[in-house]
Amino acid sequence: MSIQWYPGHMAKARREAKEKLKLIDVVIELVDARIPLSSRNPVIDELAKGKPRIMLLNKTDLADPKINELWTSYFKEKDFAVLQIDAQKGTGVKKVPPLVLQQATPLLNKWKAKGMNPRPIRALILGIPNVGKSTIINRLANKKIAKIGDKPGVTKAQQWIKVGKEMELLDTPGILWPKFEDEAVGFRLALTGAIKEEIFDFQESTLFLLRFLSKYYPERLKARYQLDLIPEDVVELYDVIGRKRGCLMSGGLIDYDKVAEILFREFRSGTLGKISLELPPQ
Repeated sequence: MSIQWYPGHMAKARREAKEKLKLIDVVIELVDARIPLSSRNPVIDELAKGKPRIMLLNKTDLADPKINELWTSYFKEKDFAVLQIDAQKGTGVKKVPPLVLQQATPLLNKWKAKGMNPRPIRALILGIPNVGKSTIINRLANKKIAKIGDKPGVTKAQQWIKVGKEMELLDTPGILWPKFEDEAVGFRLALTGAIKEEIFDFQESTLFLLRFLSKYYPERLKARYQLDLIPEDVVELYDVIGRKRGCLMSGGLIDYDKVAEILFREFRSGTLGKISLELPPQ
């Protein structure tokens, strides 16, 4: 699936984030726990070079708990401080400010040694669209400051937000890279909601999902769609699920669009269970 989606406000956000980084003490990166690498913008490593880094694995309530632990270990080995959170419910969010201060300890010690009065630590929070950035910001600030939406591209401008007396947070619009070189990355982003639904093919994305589930979560498919066996051919599996769900048109033909939407919505809502679409590199 070839997707190109780089609205003008995202190009502007990248330039502005780069300009603001000289003011930033700690960089916080928010990713979708179901697809941590696919939901990382490679631009962020370039932008945040040399800064203390925190990785927040969000939506862990929708991801496979065992895989969450693997990703936590993976990023810790990359010298990130890591937290598993669920911004929607607030799980783990209270641990973020203390972790930011911990990452800023060398800087605080430097100020103290110079006899300087400490100012609030300035943190930059970055993440691709619809990863939950506005939700976590509102929880950290204990009030509704950032605009929230269930579609990507809601935040359009930067803003400074106070988090207690010791921390200031810079919110930026979600930054998505202009082209996905790996087709699988595009499918994962489409399935998890990072890409606007108007610009991708539901059927292609759900075929990718079915192939993945057949390999890594076959029992989930059997239980949800009352299957005795999972056909090796993914199109045949598509047909079986369509018949089970009554997605039929005149003449008994399968309504593939309807099947795709059911699979898509049931994955997104967590109805299929806690599923991770990506494993750490071996």
